[in-house]
Amino acid sequence: MHNGSGVKCLKPGVPSQIKNAGGDKTRKKKAVERIPGYNLEIMTHHSKRYVALKVMYFGQRFYGFASEGQMDPTVESEIFKALEKTRLLVGDKEESRYSRCGRTDKGVSSVGQVIALFLRSNLKETDADNKISGELIPEAQIEGEIDYVRVLNRVLPNDIRILGWSPVPMDFSARFSCLAREYKYFFWRGNFNIQAMESAGKKFIGEHDFRNFCKMDAANVHNYRRRITMFEISPSNTRFEGNQLFAIKVKGSAFLWHQVRCMVAVLFMIGHGLESVDIIDALLDTEKTPRKPQYAMAPEIPLVLQSCEFEGVKFICSSGSRQALLIHLENEGRAYQLQSAIFHEAVLNCLPLPNDQNLLNEGTIKKVISHIPLLSRPTEPSYEERRAKLDSRR
Repeated sequence: MHNGSGVKCLKPGVPSQIKNAGGDKTRKKKAVERIPGYNLEIMTHHSKRYVALKVMYFGQRFYGFASEGQMDPTVESEIFKALEKTRLLVGDKEESRYSRCGRTDKGVSSVGQVIALFLRSNLKETDADNKISGELIPEAQIEGEIDYVRVLNRVLPNDIRILGWSPVPMDFSARFSCLAREYKYFFWRGNFNIQAMESAGKKFIGEHDFRNFCKMDAANVHNYRRRITMFEISPSNTRFEGNQLFAIKVKGSAFLWHQVRCMVAVLFMIGHGLESVDIIDALLDTEKTPRKPQYAMAPEIPLVLQSCEFEGVKFICSSGSRQALLIHLENEGRAYQLQSAIFHEAVLNCLPLPNDQNLLNEGTIKKVISHIPLLSRPTEPSYEERRAKLDSRR
């Protein structure tokens, strides 16, 4: 029997193919309940291989990437639904040795997320039980393999796509094998002082304690030092009503919870002239500033996980899958441009308010006057205070 992915499957319930077909019904029932849609006792007879998948998603409708919470939908839950539907998954999440590179938050997008797990394979010679090795599977073993990109993209929702796949060694971890992660944050140029923002952003480069630029998780995170290797602000080719779209690009080995959005929030204050460039030095000096001032993070929608870097991993995408992927992404882009055009028409058809420009100016002035300098604001508890509180509860 063949499924939609073109992979030969064993027929369920045939005695010659399944040992003890009328035996332990309870065990079979639990397997079906654990992975809806197919029987794990059958699926584990297939060859499997350890694979990394490169994933893009538009995060606006998702409650983050990870599906460990109670909120749904998440990107991860949609990916596993697709894996189950295509019968590529072998075992549950733990048995498949699943790992993810990053846990992007609600609303955050990615064009370079990476996950790794065991998937069914067409290659009978693929040894799923090989010893841990640092060597990649030879490229010769790619020929004749399942086109994972094509199979999964046919069933995934329109705002999630697999961009490529790569065979990886057994000791590979999408999280711990990652050498660097890169984020982009898009924003409209407006009246920002780009030069001041760039000068401030360069201060992030190097290894620093970023506890004042993150949401602290004192219960699980005890080291807040992270290394930033690159910071850039650059214009894009996108313009709207004379305003140009810019992007902040940040690269580092790893990031704390909400770190990029906190960094961007402070940069925006500097860009508006509300804080000096020196505020970065003050917040990075945790001896002088042990408690994070209270401030709102930058919005989540403009943030994109751009790439995750690994040594020796080369993602594969067949020419047919690549063509289908490009057509899909171009069509999605046109659909969003049409929506933008409709919003623009609504703006043009709004009735003008009397003294509209004066009202806008007054609102801007009011915001500037109401700004409280970061170092004068109420602060959050320090790491030590949080730990002491947690210890007192034990």
